[in-house]
Amino acid sequence: MTHATSGAAAWIAITGTLPYLTIGAYPLDPVGVLAGAAVCAGAALLPDADHHSATIAQSVPLLGRASAEVVETLSGGHRHGAHSLVGAALVALGAWALTLLTLTTAQFGTLAVGAGIGTAALTCFGLKARGFVRTWWLAWMLGALLGAFIVVFAPEQLAWFPLAVTLGFAAHLAGDFLTTGGLPGLLWPWVPRPPEALRPVPVLNRMWLPNGYVALPLLGDTGSLRETLFGAALGLYCYAGFANEGLRLIGIQLFALG
Repeated sequence: MTHATSGAAAWIAITGTLPYLTIGAYPLDPVGVLAGAAVCAGAALLPDADHHSATIAQSVPLLGRASAEVVETLSGGHRHGAHSLVGAALVALGAWALTLLTLTTAQFGTLAVGAGIGTAALTCFGLKARGFVRTWWLAWMLGALLGAFIVVFAPEQLAWFPLAVTLGFAAHLAGDFLTTGGLPGLLWPWVPRPPEALRPVPVLNRMWLPNGYVALPLLGDTGSLRETLFGAALGLYCYAGFANEGLRLIGIQLFALG
């Protein structure tokens, strides 16, 4: 759940307009912020597709679990290739490739079908992970509605799709980096282990782990109280951002920027 929340929070921070709480590096209108937050939340679950019991593995009967097992095998297991810069680069490339899948129609012009399908799937994952819906069929239905709406009525919005996917993936990696489990580092598949002489060194031995992984374990173990509290804070931040963008969507501007 924290990963999905961190993805949404990262998107709001970069694209939203909430004063002092967003950097506005890639400002979007409310539709882009809200839809992108849903996509980014779902994309933040993608690294865990390397685990057969992850949220994504349960998304489609049989196919979801089979896909997760394939990713788990190809990536070397949980928190290996799918949690590396190589994995991030491949996901970014895949997201960009989806934007090339288009369909030209006489009535609606060129439709970004690939990005729409990606939006639907990732929105589905995010909704289910955050517990906004109880069943997968409802999550898929809502995701499909959002994807179809943007593709048909606001196709220009999908320019942000590759960025949202990449940012969500990166948010997941950042979250794991802040736990004691860490990440396989920048050089995967080469994961150099610390020399024996350095392993007893305080602080360093918490950051460069015996298995070669690197971490900045400010949140402690996965599932710790610190991680839970951090996730709760991110959740409140997201709700504030959603409220602000929702008001903007209906023409109410609480804050005048610039």
